[in-house]
Amino acid sequence: MTDDVQARPLRRIDLGAGPTIVLLHGYGMKPETYVPMARLLTDRARVVIPDLFAVPGRWTFDHALECLQRTLDDLGVEQVSLLGHSFGGGLELGLACRSPARIVECVFSDTLGMHQEFSLALEAVHPLGIVRMATPRAVRAFSEQWLAHPIHLAEAGLWAFRSDRRPEIEECAAFGLPCHVMWAARDTILSRKDGQEFARQLHATFTVAKAPPGYGSIDHDWMFDDPELFVQHLDALGLRALPV
Repeated sequence: MTDDVQARPLRRIDLGAGPTIVLLHGYGMKPETYVPMARLLTDRARVVIPDLFAVPGRWTFDHALECLQRTLDDLGVEQVSLLGHSFGGGLELGLACRSPARIVECVFSDTLGMHQEFSLALEAVHPLGIVRMATPRAVRAFSEQWLAHPIHLAEAGLWAFRSDRRPEIEECAAFGLPCHVMWAARDTILSRKDGQEFARQLHATFTVAKAPPGYGSIDHDWMFDDPELFVQHLDALGLRALPV
């Protein structure tokens, strides 16, 4: 059987009603990790969070994208906004290139970077960075995913090392999709300079998280560690999926 034959809609969490936002989670994370943040949006939007590692058969980039496309078909919506965190941003970029007519806008949070064979996989292989930013929620999700899908996570990490995302960045920029890049004030895993260069090549806005004095550090996983702060910054982008 080919990966195309095996492709099917992914398990997902589906919350709220309104314009649809598809949230693509980080490496080793689970849809459930992002529910507290998603609930802050459900008064205005429908938030769908697929499990990116629950693909049938082997995990490959193309196969994962095919499963995501089947997931969009299964949702019964014509257009969606995409919100990708970290590793999920690589799949977001690929999905936007393959289905541009279905995508309203893209938001990338602490993701991608420009260094080939390095930046997307860095979060999986940089122990010091993981220890500095680890939270109980992230550690629990990571452990559960490794227990459930160890081979898929290994295959996904290998793809992150080998992939060259520059052609897809150029293709996505050529489509003229509204794109935004958001970055933690102190990302201990991915370089802000990489994020800035990614935003420049994508013709996207670039926002660095700001917090009140005494708030504490804002790190790589602020999407689910600081959900209220993240949603404040998301609202400031003026997304079509989040009408005031």
